[in-house]
Amino acid sequence: MDKLAILIPCYNEGRTIRKVVSDCFAATKNILNTQIYVYDNNSNDDTVSEASTAGAIIRHEYQQGKGNVIRRMFREVEAECYIMIDGDDTYPAESIPDMMNVVLTKHVDMVVGDRLSSSYFQENKRLFHNFGNIIVRKGINTFFKNDIKDVMTGFRAFSYQFVKTYPVLSHGFEIETEMSILAIENNMLISNQIIEYRDRPAGSDSKLNTFSDGFKVLKKIFSLFRNYHPLRFYGVISVILLILGAALFFPKVWIPFIQTGLVRNFPTLIVCGFLVILGMLSYTAGLILDSNVQREHREFEFRLVLVQEQFDRLKNINS
Repeated sequence: MDKLAILIPCYNEGRTIRKVVSDCFAATKNILNTQIYVYDNNSNDDTVSEASTAGAIIRHEYQQGKGNVIRRMFREVEAECYIMIDGDDTYPAESIPDMMNVVLTKHVDMVVGDRLSSSYFQENKRLFHNFGNIIVRKGINTFFKNDIKDVMTGFRAFSYQFVKTYPVLSHGFEIETEMSILAIENNMLISNQIIEYRDRPAGSDSKLNTFSDGFKVLKKIFSLFRNYHPLRFYGVISVILLILGAALFFPKVWIPFIQTGLVRNFPTLIVCGFLVILGMLSYTAGLILDSNVQREHREFEFRLVLVQEQFDRLKNINS
């Protein structure tokens, strides 16, 4: 098991990957048992040769998408602490030792490299990226009751326990959103660390599509909120249906009935009945799914215990 594993997912980062790997080596020269892994995701430039020349361990993920690369990395690498950093030379490798120390000394499960509190808005020239980062951060912190400063950052540190219990479900760039929400919902310890961000150098192009990938991220937030808080989600739907049923029933059916003793709008009465039934079913579904979520939380805690035992065995073997 490595003391520190630096994981770099890459797709066509030939212009910058050698510098990123070299900077990581320089930043961790005093940390024994450090390995730098570059996971290539079907690059068609010289990413692999540049990373190999710089001294990184090269591995491959042939299923396209950043989420698929991270799944592969987390399955294959064993380490006390993991650093994930992009290969585009936008993050400061010199922050790696500090982020590692937070994980190892304070038992933090995820350290978030916070760009938004420093130089991101000055360095990043893509206006909609800036706006999207703000929307995603506010959305997650509002719906999931947390204070993560930078949800979309690709510079993070992880504990062994996080990496080995994290079920990677996303395929693309929504992966950072997913891992943030999973950490929040499973009561894992999260820390924010301010880092200096620099924009991509000339000739290096972002793989992130502002609108299509932004829509996927918002869709992921909506989906995870429904999955982790089904009682709140379906409860809101239930209340809306019941209010709508009442709004139709009282003026169209009840008041005329009181006045005349006759039901003059049978179709409206039937619609109101269906709305009430759907509202009750929605709330019942929320109750059942909420029970399943609570069971999942309990099972997650048992998995953490097993992973901790595995971690302790590996450390004993190393020592």
